[in-house]
Amino acid sequence: MSGHSKWATIKHKKAKTDASRGKVFTKIIKEITTAARIGGADLNGNPRLRLAVDKAKEANMPNDNIDRAIAKGTGGGEGVIMEDVVYEGYGPGGVAILVEATTDNKQRTVSEIRNILTKGGGNLAASGSVSYLFKKRGSIVFEKVEVEEEALTMAAIDAGAEDMVSEETTIEVITSPENFETVRQALNKQGFKIANAELTMVPSTTVKVTDEQAHKVLNLVNHLQDQDDVQSVHANFDIPDEIIEQES
Repeated sequence: MSGHSKWATIKHKKAKTDASRGKVFTKIIKEITTAARIGGADLNGNPRLRLAVDKAKEANMPNDNIDRAIAKGTGGGEGVIMEDVVYEGYGPGGVAILVEATTDNKQRTVSEIRNILTKGGGNLAASGSVSYLFKKRGSIVFEKVEVEEEALTMAAIDAGAEDMVSEETTIEVITSPENFETVRQALNKQGFKIANAELTMVPSTTVKVTDEQAHKVLNLVNHLQDQDDVQSVHANFDIPDEIIEQES
């Protein structure tokens, strides 16, 4: 969707420089623990854990914190059981929103998510209401000023990428979930500077929003992202880059 790669890059930069680093660490630790519990402690055999550990290192999380989170997930430490949950809803202008969270208390989390959506001009929806609009894909984003587009395109195709999305200031390489890590490593080894890389939910259709409504949508998404249990927020908005930049 238009603006998606720009928004992904801004979120990535915000997470790395967030003054409330304790909150960033808490989210990453939850993801590491859950990934280790589901897929084990071997980074080579657990792509979700490897991605979470990479995010932890980018945020300058101490290795001891990473090790404790992995141990907790594999039964080597005490603590509550975390589980993955997905909430669906709508934002201003009918924008579809998909919220992925990791929580030890689903009742608390759903109450807080509902409250944020309502205050932001949206509403919580039943399971299945919007999830069919999204498909899991790998997203690898590059700033145009940092790469040579033709060379990147050829390298991405050779590595197994599914698609390329060239926008005003960014280039997004789209992969299948299975090929995400292979493509990411191949492009990284060839010296292409990655601005953001993640497994995400890509919408099949988008809703164009501009002006004040666009700011309301982005404000809502920001508030959802700031909720302690939320790991990622996906939405099918089509918002101009200049408005996204204003919200960064």
